[in-house]
Amino acid sequence: MSDKIKPSEVSEVLLQQLKDFEDSAKFDEVGTVLTVGDGVARVYGLRNAEASELLEFEDGTMGIVMNLEEDNVGCILLGSTEGIKEGQTVKRTHRIASIRVNDNMLGRVINPLGEAIDGKGDIDLTESFEMPLDRKAPGVIYRQPVKEPLQTGIKSVDSMIPIGRGQRELIIGDRQTGKTAIAVDTILNQKSFYEQGKPVYCIYVAIGQKASTVATLVQNLKERGAMSYTIVVAATAADSAAMQYYAPFAGAAIGEYFRDRGHSALVVYDDLSKQAVAYREVSLILRRPSGREAYPGDVFYLHSRLLERAARINDQQEVAEQMNDLPECMKGHVKGGGSLTALPVIETQAGDVSAYIPTNVISITDGQIYLESDLFNQGFRPAINVGISVSRVGGSAQIKSMKKVAGTLKIDMAQYRELEAFSKFSSDMDAVTAMTLDRGRKNNQLLIQPQYSPMPVGEQIAILYCGVKGLMKDIPVEQIRESQDLFLETMRNNHQAVLASLGAGELTDEAIKAIEEVMASISQQYKN
Repeated sequence: MSDKIKPSEVSEVLLQQLKDFEDSAKFDEVGTVLTVGDGVARVYGLRNAEASELLEFEDGTMGIVMNLEEDNVGCILLGSTEGIKEGQTVKRTHRIASIRVNDNMLGRVINPLGEAIDGKGDIDLTESFEMPLDRKAPGVIYRQPVKEPLQTGIKSVDSMIPIGRGQRELIIGDRQTGKTAIAVDTILNQKSFYEQGKPVYCIYVAIGQKASTVATLVQNLKERGAMSYTIVVAATAADSAAMQYYAPFAGAAIGEYFRDRGHSALVVYDDLSKQAVAYREVSLILRRPSGREAYPGDVFYLHSRLLERAARINDQQEVAEQMNDLPECMKGHVKGGGSLTALPVIETQAGDVSAYIPTNVISITDGQIYLESDLFNQGFRPAINVGISVSRVGGSAQIKSMKKVAGTLKIDMAQYRELEAFSKFSSDMDAVTAMTLDRGRKNNQLLIQPQYSPMPVGEQIAILYCGVKGLMKDIPVEQIRESQDLFLETMRNNHQAVLASLGAGELTDEAIKAIEEVMASISQQYKN
């Protein structure tokens, strides 16, 4: 046996093994779990851990550092606490909490960690960008004014409370008043832009909602062909407070991926009241000092740093590339002129807009769309109270033709409301008052719009012109909506070029003549 062993072979085997030998020492900073419970763990021994750093527990669960204390680190867990026990080891990853994003996410439902939860298998993220969840908002130099409209397809919004690309417009109201309906209709209205090759990528963030509600919403978007340009980020009521807290940050990070690459994006946070509650829960468990209504003192900062990330980026390429806090992975991929529009939703209790969280978010945003239960119950839907709803961007986010037609609509509606209140006390009124009341009632009917039926801007301008100019004076109030459908059908069939020119921002004499002729012929049918 010993005769068969050759010394040269032994030396070759030893040489091969020595070649593969690594003499570099790997250093891991490891801590120990002190306590765990309610989605929060305290860890001892991670002296160099950073805020918002990802930590890995023994069972593979990830956590994010929130509290840096003298002798321990408080972290919130992004998963179940079942597999984590006192005394287990915890490793630093040296990575700040982030989400991997690419175009393959479009049409999918994901959780705040970027994992698919729609049962269609994993998302291919081989070529993706690692976007930080919490990131500094672009400074003043890197922004440009909001001047391009984001069409919602809702007449009352596009005419009186216009939203611009890069704006933050709050949708506020009690439960069951149609807040989500406005956001969903806005997403549906972007379909025509997607088909024209000018997409507005939409991110819908569901925070603390029932899983069945999210499933219904996704189904509605699918049926209407909107999922091809939409990503749904869901942290349902069954998910931990940590997941609900981080869901809006994940939505903002995905929106920034599209914005920084020169595209337009829209992110809907539905709703931030639930995120504030989740943050309060996590903060109280971490024993952070509480303030008003037991919310932590930095709850205002929580929403301001999230919403300030919505912006329209400077058109100049070289300026956009210098953007502060730009992730390393995005360098070389940034294009100027991108925008991220935010539609945060806040739920009020019994219409109280002066509560803590509503006033906070009102002061951060560029205006609010206020929905009222009374209007909703009376059948005026969307139930927007035009009196206290406002867009601080104003007419600069409207196309010229809409500005010309709807410029006086808001004042007309305010005058109508005032006169209507007084008309209840008086039986006789002068002709001017009677005309103002009649026009106001008819405009009210025109602004009623069913859900899931956004209207192209050209059609909106045509019908609003009829209302503002009093061309429907001969039509009874109860037949206004019927006559509107008839008018729009005639315009689509016979005057498609007129609608296209109105949508392009041109209000020509020919367009006005066509609108007046069509409405005159329809009015004739309703005369006794």
